[in-house]
Amino acid sequence: MFKENGEYQVTINGISHWVKVEGIERGTTPVVVIHGGPGGNHYVFERTAGSMIAMERTIIYYEQRGCGRTDKPEDDGAYKISHLVADFKEFHRLFGWEKVDLLGYSFGAELALEIANTLPHTVNRLVLSAPSMIQSPLQKLVQIAGFASVGATGIGSGATIDEAYQVLWNHADTAMVDKLLFQDPSLAAMNRKWWEESDLVNTGLMMRALEDDSSRPSLEERLSDIPHSALILVGTFDRNTGIPVASLIHDRLQHSTLTILSKSAHFPDIEESEVFTQYVCSFLR
Repeated sequence: MFKENGEYQVTINGISHWVKVEGIERGTTPVVVIHGGPGGNHYVFERTAGSMIAMERTIIYYEQRGCGRTDKPEDDGAYKISHLVADFKEFHRLFGWEKVDLLGYSFGAELALEIANTLPHTVNRLVLSAPSMIQSPLQKLVQIAGFASVGATGIGSGATIDEAYQVLWNHADTAMVDKLLFQDPSLAAMNRKWWEESDLVNTGLMMRALEDDSSRPSLEERLSDIPHSALILVGTFDRNTGIPVASLIHDRLQHSTLTILSKSAHFPDIEESEVFTQYVCSFLR
């Protein structure tokens, strides 16, 4: 369907989705980039590692339902994994690719794993950058420790993991979140500027739907069923999902390589764009 680079609005399952194509002239297996959040957008990735990867690969961006430049569903609860995977299935069918590579970052990496598990014949290879595992208590522990490491206080003695997690996120201001997510303050400021420039508004509806989805089987228990070759990238200073979550995923997948980038936190695509791009392109070759 796509014959030219550019931005498109494409109706998928009744919702107008924002789509962008770069590097169509490369003629490679498309790399479909899946953003995080949950509830984020691609605005920053387009301007950092994305533009560099497009020098070698064909890249297809799309923003998930209710995110960024894509319209929201009528039902505020229609943000479960089943909805997101169904959107990808229709996206893939509509454009007629046999297989695509998936590059997901943060929650986008988790969604890429869900897609690979549910629709294995649509996926060639996986790149998982700072992958999340929303259902795993381990991730909450990583974030609690991460907040403590950057100076957050206020957790009462005897608090449960869930209580401590909620207290920290409820009281975290912009400066504290930037410290959690970035090692370089100047790049945190640049990222924040781009978020504001993109008019990013995260309603929290997707996170709420994902946390409330008790019918979703544990991804952790299904990782060993995923046969695809995967590259996992994580920053040494990632205090949000971190090396523990990346290692858990690496240990469970059938065929994965874990690479730790030495100068970045949760966004190696921003803090080490060139190194990140080199690893991604080398793997996809």
